[in-house]
Amino acid sequence: MAERQMKIPGPDHPISIEANPSRVMVKVGGHVIADTRDALTLREAGYPPVQYVPRRDVDMAALTRSEHTTYCPYKGDASYYSIPAGGDRSLNALWTYEAPFEAMAPIKDHVAFYPDRVDEIS
Repeated sequence: MAERQMKIPGPDHPISIEANPSRVMVKVGGHVIADTRDALTLREAGYPPVQYVPRRDVDMAALTRSEHTTYCPYKGDASYYSIPAGGDRSLNALWTYEAPFEAMAPIKDHVAFYPDRVDEIS
């Protein structure tokens, strides 16, 4: 297995994290899975912005931890959760960096949802 590289955001790959002043709600199968006024908006290079929701504002009991994991050289190891209420479409529907690299420390204890794996993010 190749050694994993850690990269620091910079001009060639900018990443910013800002408080989102708006309310963010996530719904799946008629259930509110997340509801917060404390989301963080992460903007990374050319990717669409991602809302990171504090775990305290997520119905963690509605989720099932997955075996799936990924690695980002800028953020670290990501763990995934599925949302049973959403069926197969909501497998690995959200991810979290439980021990993010120092540069991404603000997203610790937050989760992010794939928009196409939930019914609504508003």
